[in-house]
Amino acid sequence: MASVSTVEDAPSAAVEPEVLVRTEGALGRITLNRPRALNALNVGMIRAVHAALDAWRDDSDVEIVLIDGAGERGLCAGGDVRALREQILAGHSEDTVEFFREEYAMNAAIAEYPKPIVAIADGITMGGGIGVAGHAAIRVVTERSQLAMPEVRIGFTPDVGGTWLLAHAPGRLGEYLALTAGTMDGSDALYAGFADFFVPSERLDALRDALAHRADPTGPSEIVMLFDETPDPSPLAAARAWIDEAFAAGTVPEIIARLRATPAPEPGPRAPEGGVGREGVGSAPTPAAIADLLDSLAPTALVVTLDAVREARAMGSVREALAGEYRRVLWFVHHHPDLVEGIRAQLVDKDRNPRWDPQTLADLAPDAADAARDYVPPVPLWG
Repeated sequence: MASVSTVEDAPSAAVEPEVLVRTEGALGRITLNRPRALNALNVGMIRAVHAALDAWRDDSDVEIVLIDGAGERGLCAGGDVRALREQILAGHSEDTVEFFREEYAMNAAIAEYPKPIVAIADGITMGGGIGVAGHAAIRVVTERSQLAMPEVRIGFTPDVGGTWLLAHAPGRLGEYLALTAGTMDGSDALYAGFADFFVPSERLDALRDALAHRADPTGPSEIVMLFDETPDPSPLAAARAWIDEAFAAGTVPEIIARLRATPAPEPGPRAPEGGVGREGVGSAPTPAAIADLLDSLAPTALVVTLDAVREARAMGSVREALAGEYRRVLWFVHHHPDLVEGIRAQLVDKDRNPRWDPQTLADLAPDAADAARDYVPPVPLWG
C-alpha cells in the first residue's frame, strides 16, 4: 500500500499528501486527497486519519473535527480492492490482515470519538467511505450523494461497521440494501439512518467556514442546521411495504420466493435502485427484477451477508459489529475464491461474468454462513 506522502516517478515532482490534515480556528480538518481515485483508501491514508484523530483527542484548541474528500466526485469510493486481490493472489495475507485491522481501528475511533466529528458524504460514498462517514456524530449528505455497501457485487460481505448501520435501518431495509448493494441518494440515506442533515452542495463551503469560525455555544449540530434543507421524499420509504415483507423471510431462497410472488408496485415519481446502479434512477425495479438480481449474485456472499446483518442487530456496539465482520472478511480472504473472482469480473477484466463457487443457491453448502461466522482469524482484531 502507498504511504501518505509519496513522490511521483518523475524526479523532484512532489505530490500532495493523500490525506490533508490541518486546523482552521477550532476546527480540525481531515480531507481525503486522492480525487483521481475517488479518494479510495489505502493503509497509509487510514493511518494518517487515525493519527490526526489521536493528536486532537486531548487538544483543547480543537473542538470539532471535519472529514471530507477532495474533488467533487465523492468522499470515498471505498478501499483499494484491486490491491487486495493482488495481495491474496501473491500470498501476502499478512498485509491483508494488517489493512483490515488498521481500517477497523480507525472506524471504531470515529464511532467512539469524544469530540463531535462532522462528515460530509458528498458524491460517491461507498464501502470504506461508509466506514469513514457513517459513524461520525454528524453526517451530511447533498443532492449529489450516492451511498452504498456494494460488497456483494464482488462476492464479498459488508464491513467497516456497515452491518451495524444496516441492522439499525428501519424495517428490513438493512437486509435489502446489503443483499442488493442498493445505492441511496441523500433522501434515502436520511431515511435509512446513514445521514443526519441534507445540505445543498453549493452551501458546503459556507458550512465549512461556519464550523471553523462561527462562535456558537450550542454546538456543531445547530450550526449545520442553519444550512440544512428538506430533500425530496425517499424512494426507499415509498417501497417499505414490499421490501419489509420480502426481506423478513428467514433465508435468501425464501426472500427470492417472496419477491417473485409480490405484485409489481404502482410506479411513483422515483424508485429505489435495488443495486442496479445510478442508471436505474427513474425506472422502478420490480420485486421480480430484484429477485433476478439476487439470483445473479454470489450465493455464498448473500447468505453470509444476511447472517451478518441479523447478527449485528442483536449486538451492542459498532466495535462488536466490527469484530463479527472481521471474522467473515478474513474467512473470505483465506478460504473462499469468490472474492478474488468477483474483483476480477467487476474491476480487472470487467467481463461482468463471474464464475461463483458454487454458482447457485441450490448448490450452496448448508453451513456456509456458520463457517464464516465462526471463523477464528489468525490475528485478533483488537490488541
